[in-house]
Amino acid sequence: MNKKNILNGSCGCGNVKYKIDDKPLFTQACHCNDCKKSTGSSFVIHTMVLENDLKISGDIASIELPTGSGKGVNAYFCIICRVYVFCKYNISKGRVAIRTQTLEKTIEPQAHIFVKDKDPWIEITNKEICHDKMYDREKTWSKESLERIK
Repeated sequence: MNKKNILNGSCGCGNVKYKIDDKPLFTQACHCNDCKKSTGSSFVIHTMVLENDLKISGDIASIELPTGSGKGVNAYFCIICRVYVFCKYNISKGRVAIRTQTLEKTIEPQAHIFVKDKDPWIEITNKEICHDKMYDREKTWSKESLERIK
């Protein structure tokens, strides 16, 4: 990947900065009740990357939060502004979920998950990428991304 394709992001105050050295694996919007509660919003958008591709500078802390799988997630945030920057789902070893809106250039979701819990005023126009619960990764992610996580 050449330098012009590196993705950069930061927290709200700029204390935490990060770069992603390789192409993201997948981007999804989650409408589950756990994500809505942890963000205080109608959904969260996560961009999955390999943990080794994420380079972080600045001071972060983390907190463990519940997930629908029961395995939990560690959410990492800036110690100054408290903006959540990324998460490590205990079920997804070696991968990190970047809070997509912390990127300098955001990425459109390739899937919407847990739309059964979606707020009724949210309208998703592309129904083909909607999943009532979690999708089957083998059928949804690109072959390239699946190869990279093996």
